Amino acid sequence: MTQQTVLSAAGEDDRPLAEQVRRALSDEILGGLLPPGTRLDEIALARRFNVSRTPVREALREMASAGLVEHQHRRGVFVIEVPEQRLSEMFEYAAEMEAACARMAALNMTRAEREDLLASHLDSHAHVADGNVDAYDAANLSFHEKLFRGCHNSYLYETAMAARSRVLAYRRAQFRVGERLAASFTEHSDIVMAIVRGESERAAQLIRDHVLHAHRTSQDYLDTRGGTENQSSG
Repeated sequence: MTQQTVLSAAGEDDRPLAEQVRRALSDEILGGLLPPGTRLDEIALARRFNVSRTPVREALREMASAGLVEHQHRRGVFVIEVPEQRLSEMFEYAAEMEAACARMAALNMTRAEREDLLASHLDSHAHVADGNVDAYDAANLSFHEKLFRGCHNSYLYETAMAARSRVLAYRRAQFRVGERLAASFTEHSDIVMAIVRGESERAAQLIRDHVLHAHRTSQDYLDTRGGTENQSSG
């Protein structure tokens, strides 16, 4: 980890530095570049990303919350592996929270909010056509957050956002599998239409299926990565 990693310059990426660091490290963990047992040194990471220790510390804290790393007393921060059953439970919980949001959004969203959700969704198609994972991932985050806000229940919004944050890295990894970008866009289309039409139960079921599909695809990515690692070491 001695080679410096350049983060996006100001104006190129509106995300906070901590989020950019978290995303970069999470991608490397799920991609197998930082295997379980790897120690993540705060000072070395700050030097690598050319940032202060504050965003690095925040990124590691968020990654610990997501179960990607753990703080070991007097030893530091280490990459860990989330058990498959635990990951499945995390996605199931996120799916139910998002289903609750979609159900209420279909009933409570204003006309302006529905139009904004639809417009945001349609804008993301350009990223699918370009195969731009980073841009689609950002658009995907915005899409789901707008949907959560549309439930008009602040407690449910906060709960859904917290549940989503636990699986963010895995949901991003899914976009590296086959035609998942296009499939995700199609699923979003169905969800938006159900919300626009006020079909609350259909919206809930569609987004539940959408999240669980993301889980299956991200697990496929992890399984494929594991197979590749075994072949390279054999």
